[in-house]
Amino acid sequence: MSFLIRQTLIYAVPLMIVALAGIFAERSGIINLALEGIMIFGAFIGVLFVRLVQQWGWFDAAMAAKDWPALQGFMVLAMAVAALFGALFSLLLAFAAINLKADQTIGGTALNLMAPALVLFFIRLLANQNTLQMYTGDSASWFMIKKTMLGYAKTDKLGFFAETFLNKVYLATYLCILIYVILAVILYKTRFGLRLRSCGENPQAADSLGINVVKMRYAGVTISGALAGLGGFVYAMTTANCSANGDVAGFGFLALAVMIFGVVCVIWTSLYGTFSVVGAAAMAEGLVARMKRELGREDATVIATGGLAGIVADSTDAFDVVDGQLTIKGICEIYRRMQELG
Repeated sequence: MSFLIRQTLIYAVPLMIVALAGIFAERSGIINLALEGIMIFGAFIGVLFVRLVQQWGWFDAAMAAKDWPALQGFMVLAMAVAALFGALFSLLLAFAAINLKADQTIGGTALNLMAPALVLFFIRLLANQNTLQMYTGDSASWFMIKKTMLGYAKTDKLGFFAETFLNKVYLATYLCILIYVILAVILYKTRFGLRLRSCGENPQAADSLGINVVKMRYAGVTISGALAGLGGFVYAMTTANCSANGDVAGFGFLALAVMIFGVVCVIWTSLYGTFSVVGAAAMAEGLVARMKRELGREDATVIATGGLAGIVADSTDAFDVVDGQLTIKGICEIYRRMQELG
């Protein structure tokens, strides 16, 4: 259960923070479809910053001395840089949509197409490879919080709460939750948030009251870009071993879906994003457990499913199919056949 909760936080928090980015832009009157592209750009900038700082040797002494507070400060600095460049990248959408009156959907799609191409170009230029990685070590050794950092021995048994929330976790996860709460309060409980929402709901009325609609919309899109860039780097650091390859597994589009199903409300968005990830993780865990029982193998945690559709289409009668749906038993039978062939 502790592992499931940790994994849920790792995947749900970037989704929530990027969905909040979409809410800020949406509430200001701009549809930010470029969340995916901004995430990709933010992930690249964050990883590039970490790599350059490692090359310069700024934190080598802290790593050698196991100075974990200094390394956590390094991570926070990388998060801030990714957020800054995400905000700058989002200004392209703001300028096109606000000043040039361009179609917001086309502008967001253009940034989604440009970001991976731009990132891959710079990766090839800087690293002469398709993936930009840390200069030394990995994300876990530099940034992950482990129980040994808190004075426990590796063999010590922790309680459920400590094992879940204090061991093998990232400080970035909790910082993003804190940022989410603070910005939600700002959006709904402050004068700035009220003015921002008024510019999205009725810009003519806001303008008649002396509110600068252009300035507020720029603020909304800039905050949106900063959050998306931050979410992109946090995703890369916690799930991709702090690497960038011009892809964030579609998390930007998933965040848009979370925002829409959450009715552009921070509370419902957070709940929907969290429970969707919890449901997926629980289903995956249950699927693996059932496959282990069916196959009678302890190493059957990874099942190759890439060619299942074609196999099933050719000979569905050879496997266990109920009401047109392939069952777990049928999948395991396909796995056995693939093992025999392979």
